[in-house]
Amino acid sequence: MPELPEVETIKRDLEKVIVGKKITEVCVRNRAIIREPAVSVFKKGLEGVVIKNILRRAKVLIFELSNGKSLVMHLKMTGQLVYPGGGKKSRVAFHFSDGKILDFNDQRLFAELRLLDDWRTLKFIQSLGPEPADLSLKQFKDMLKGKKTRIKPLLMDQSFIAGIGNIYASEILFRAKINPERRANALTDKEKELLFKAISDILNAAVRHAGSSVDDYVRLSGEKGGYVKYHKVYGRQGKACLVCKAIIKKINQGGRGTYFCPRCQK
Repeated sequence: MPELPEVETIKRDLEKVIVGKKITEVCVRNRAIIREPAVSVFKKGLEGVVIKNILRRAKVLIFELSNGKSLVMHLKMTGQLVYPGGGKKSRVAFHFSDGKILDFNDQRLFAELRLLDDWRTLKFIQSLGPEPADLSLKQFKDMLKGKKTRIKPLLMDQSFIAGIGNIYASEILFRAKINPERRANALTDKEKELLFKAISDILNAAVRHAGSSVDDYVRLSGEKGGYVKYHKVYGRQGKACLVCKAIIKKINQGGRGTYFCPRCQK
């Protein structure tokens, strides 16, 4: 699933090419990903309106429209936005007045598209924790107090902190030299500071390199993100640690693969 860096990359790409454009037609080729309202109402509410702004909240894209409504896109596992589009495999195609097309692809139909009067009322949005960039070190330390959860699943809990998924939780913990099985409330003040800095450093670096294309994620242009070559542990089980040469391990935590160096991460 695209995480914060991937969705932020798509947001920035979209801002450059579709803000200010008018949607003239919405072609829905598969109704499964239109979660609300009904498809006919969804189309009617989008056709003839101008895209005023693009926002991101956690892993969700929000298109603010000239009619006061918002188009909310959750890419989930295999959702893709491609521009200029016109491909035969798109699930939904947004046609603009200049003749260009924005394709929404989703091979497995897990994605969710919604047209809402107010995106802030969406239950999922209301359940989200703070954005990493909005936190101070003190706030982050306070959030960790009393948390007995293992630190890796906690970083991935969207109600705790928004936007971090499996890839970046593993990379962040390696940068902070913290074992993913440690309990959050057992971290020292120094470790909390290292973790806070690692969150910022890893996410910002991943955005600079347009995210990680490890599965279906691509940029708006269809190009792959370039951050995979900077991964230190994710997907590297059985290989030598790039720092200490110990063998990278993979364990299961909550049904997700967790990658770490048993020597570097204590």
